[in-house]
Amino acid sequence: MRKASNKSLSLLMIALFLGAMACQPALADGDDDDVQKMSEKAKAFGLISHEEAQSKALTAKPGVVKEVELERRKFRAGWDYEVEIVDSNGAEWEVTIDAKSGKVNSINRDWF
Repeated sequence: MRKASNKSLSLLMIALFLGAMACQPALADGDDDDVQKMSEKAKAFGLISHEEAQSKALTAKPGVVKEVELERRKFRAGWDYEVEIVDSNGAEWEVTIDAKSGKVNSINRDWF
């Protein structure tokens, strides 16, 4: 009886731990989406502001901005703004803006 009770307690503890981990907000590793930090980086590196990136993204894909992130490119030099937009149908889109030139690099449907 005691073994069954210990096993149940262990399973409960594991379930609680996994539940707590699942409720934590997802954080992008190495990314800065804090507005002040984005502004400081943009200024330091001579990039367009996040407001300009947001405006260009909304011109390319009308909707409501959900999130803006400034990210360093992984495979080639430079920085991009990733702007998440929800359109009038509720579909989510990711618009990538070159942070130096302001050019729209891509518009992709965010399926998940």
